[in-house]
Amino acid sequence: MKPIFITGIGTGVGKTVAAAIITEALQANYWKPVQAGFDDGTDTLTVKELISNTQTVIFPEVYKLQLPASPHIAAREENITIDIAAIYQSYSQLATHHSHHSPLIIEGAGGLLVPLNESEFIIDLIKKLDARVILVSRNYLGSINHSLLTAAVCKANNLDVAGWLFNDQYLHYESEIEKWSGYKKIGAIPAATIINKALVREQAMLIKDQLKALL
Repeated sequence: MKPIFITGIGTGVGKTVAAAIITEALQANYWKPVQAGFDDGTDTLTVKELISNTQTVIFPEVYKLQLPASPHIAAREENITIDIAAIYQSYSQLATHHSHHSPLIIEGAGGLLVPLNESEFIIDLIKKLDARVILVSRNYLGSINHSLLTAAVCKANNLDVAGWLFNDQYLHYESEIEKWSGYKKIGAIPAATIINKALVREQAMLIKDQLKALL
C-alpha cells in the first residue's frame, strides 16, 4: 500500500489535526519526518495525544529542528542540510519493519513548495516516496485561490491525489473547490475551540468510509 502524505494549502491550515483524524480513522501508523520548531511541542506528540486506538505506531522524526521557520532555513541554522535520500532510507527501514497491512500517514511541513534544502521541496519528497496525497484546506478569505493553486501544482506534477479534507468554516464553497479542482471531498472538520481525543475520534468515524473508498 502506498503511503499517504498529508499536505496543506499553506502553513497553519490544520494538517496535524487532519493527520490525527486520518490516522485514527484508518488505525494507521504516523510519521512526520521533518519538524521545524518545537517550543510548543512537536506535531508527533500532538498526534500521539489525540489518537485513541492502540494499533497506531508513531515513528520518530528524521530531522527535528529548533527554529520555527522554513525547514531549509531551520536546518541551515543548525549547520545541517536536509537530505531527501536520508528520509527515504528511514522510510524504507520503517516500511520494512512495520508493513503489517497498516497504512502509513506521513505529515509534511507547510505546503507543496516549502523548501527542504537549496534545490528540493516538499513535493520532491512526495514524489520520492511515491505517496498518495490528501490535501488539507482551511476555509478563510483567500483559500479558494490557495486551494486551486495547490491543486494545479498537483496536476502539473501528476501527483496521486486522494482528495480534500476541509477544516474550519468560512462561507460555503467547499463543493466549488471540489468541482473546480476535480478532486473529491473526503470530509469537513468543524471549527472547534477544543481539540481533543473525543473530537478526533468522532471526526474519524465520520470520514472513515469515504476515506477507505477513496484509498
